[in-house]
Amino acid sequence: MANTKKTATKAAEVAAEVKEVAAKTKSAAKKTAAKAAAKTKAAVDKVAEKDVVYVEFADKQLDVAALVEAAKADYKAKGHRAPKAVKLYIKPEEGVAYYTVNDKGDADQKIDL
Repeated sequence: MANTKKTATKAAEVAAEVKEVAAKTKSAAKKTAAKAAAKTKAAVDKVAEKDVVYVEFADKQLDVAALVEAAKADYKAKGHRAPKAVKLYIKPEEGVAYYTVNDKGDADQKIDL
């Protein structure tokens, strides 16, 4: 019975140590998460400061980034996965922007301007 009491006492001590370590780990995890959130916010803010390119012709103004997003949406709407690499070919005289995905394209891959 003495061994049982010693084992119970030791188990209680170990349980207290585990709780203490868990509390420290939880605190460290919160600090790490806060640091990661701050870095992510900084990265998002940096990305938000992108350069913007406009093409102006015949009293029209086109946002190139918006055209790229429109090309991606058009490609996805045609039943494909979201493209990773898009090249855009703006043809103002035709009123169209053609695009390729992964250097592959066809005549129906276009956006009206």
